Amino acid sequence: MAYKQENPHSPVNRAFLRFLAWREKHVKERAFVIFLSLLVGVFAGMAAIVLKMMIHLISGTLLSGVNADSGNYVYIILPAVGVTLSALYVKYVVRDNISHGVTRVLAAIASNKSRLKKHNMYSSVVASSITIGFGGSVGAEGPIVATGAAIGSNLGQAFRMSPRILMILVGCGAAAGIAGIFKAPIAGMLFTLEVLMLDLTTVSVMPLLIASITSATMAYIYTGYDFEFFFVQSDAFTAIKIPFVLLLGAVCGIISLYFTRVMNMMENFFRRFRRQIFKTLTGCIILSALVFLFPPLYGEGYEPIKYLLAGNPSAIVNGSIFYSEGHAVWFLIMFIGLIILAKAFATSSTNGAGGVGGTFAPSLYVGCLTGFLFAYCCNMLGFDTVLSTKNFALIGMAGVMSGVMHAPLMAIFLTAELTGGYDLFLPLLIVSTVSYGTIKIFEPYSIYAMRLAQRGELLTHHKDKAVLTLLKTDSVIENDFMVVRPDMNLKQMVDVISRSHRNLFPVLDKDNVLMGVVILDDIRNIMFRPDLYKKMYVNSFMTMPPAKININEPMEKVMKTFDDTRAWNLPVVDDDGHYMGFVSKSKIFNSYRRVLRHYCED
Repeated sequence: MAYKQENPHSPVNRAFLRFLAWREKHVKERAFVIFLSLLVGVFAGMAAIVLKMMIHLISGTLLSGVNADSGNYVYIILPAVGVTLSALYVKYVVRDNISHGVTRVLAAIASNKSRLKKHNMYSSVVASSITIGFGGSVGAEGPIVATGAAIGSNLGQAFRMSPRILMILVGCGAAAGIAGIFKAPIAGMLFTLEVLMLDLTTVSVMPLLIASITSATMAYIYTGYDFEFFFVQSDAFTAIKIPFVLLLGAVCGIISLYFTRVMNMMENFFRRFRRQIFKTLTGCIILSALVFLFPPLYGEGYEPIKYLLAGNPSAIVNGSIFYSEGHAVWFLIMFIGLIILAKAFATSSTNGAGGVGGTFAPSLYVGCLTGFLFAYCCNMLGFDTVLSTKNFALIGMAGVMSGVMHAPLMAIFLTAELTGGYDLFLPLLIVSTVSYGTIKIFEPYSIYAMRLAQRGELLTHHKDKAVLTLLKTDSVIENDFMVVRPDMNLKQMVDVISRSHRNLFPVLDKDNVLMGVVILDDIRNIMFRPDLYKKMYVNSFMTMPPAKININEPMEKVMKTFDDTRAWNLPVVDDDGHYMGFVSKSKIFNSYRRVLRHYCED
């Protein structure tokens, strides 16, 4: 996409540059970052309000004349239309891939100096509004995270902030997006710390808090001071129910693992299609069929959550073509169980077909149904302890979100802030911890981070790994090594040595493929023997390096290769074996110290 070049000599730009110079001279950076975080909170809060308003407007308009008892047939058409429109908008208007919003924010932080494109400030809002408004089975939270992060990034770029400050502003935007869409400021900040894996430092804590609180305040002012989900605790939680909460935590961990694995499986399935039309067609068929069979899969799924938290589970099955009063109890168990299993397919099909949405709401949705079904089945089995299905539905929300996101603290506070269920704080702590511990056995990374982790591009709280992730192999390559050919004789080799200030010489063939190396110490005993000058050739005394570094290898793997080989210099090649240069431990250590000082500066 072509961008219009700004005129640096225009009156507006000259005035702006003067302001930047004045700011740098009179306003300290920390104070200015606080001001920028406030602006990020305002703009991200406005984006969250606009997104929710557009979703409700589209959905309300489309369903205004639909009879709930006979609306199944409408569900065949609407989700497919929405996903198709969204795919067309992304392909022909945006002309850029905007799926996997949170993953793209993580990638921007890890490898792109926290720079996000300008269209990300609005493109995800438009696309997700269409997708969800027409009934796509995804959430609005992933897109608003990408939108908020883009607002923070572009605002920081406009004011010429350093990459370190850009990273903080991206985190502020993401936190503000979550805080604004859920009216949950604490959860917004914890999302940035646990999911985006930014460190909580003296520099970052205040901007994150201010951005989150500002965005949440705007949401409260505009939408009211009620909780997102109305919940009244009717049964007090007692210690005798703790074993059931522990068991629910393990169940939520397993369901989280299932959800994550299905999402990845379906993503790989859709990746096999080379043409978008086949992706869209296949995804629409799967999505429409699932929503037709299970109407609660339509849209974000907030209505079923409200039914369960209000103690009205039978309302979920209303409108299903299979519902019958004669077998309501067993049908309810089977119906909800199948919805839990089908939700991951519906969500992945929505995104795979070209829709834009996140996995926040689906994980809350699956967790709510899992908690309810767990308590419902336990009560059916006749245990002495009667479990409140409302309480366990709320607790389950935190359990599955904790497992899917690998963010137990965020799941705890988000559930509490969404529902006002602070009286259930202890079981929320227990179920989130157990669920997180369960899925960590099988999946070391969250649904967002695993793609980057597989490529070695994930920025984590581990300082050494984080700095190594920021370092790229091509930035530490040295090219001042003199090249020799395998057919050169010893006399020609000595001539090359006389002109070089290195004691290492790569041996290349005519296609510049690395064949070996000549080490000065290995030939020192023969290089002063003129009688061998015409008799010995490079291919007879060259050696193979202990290892070769691929130009695309992550720095963490490069350092492991150095440790394993105990080498000080290693050659770098591309995928075809062509010589690129050498990397040395000293160059890596110098770059490491430089990045560490910049990255950890407070």
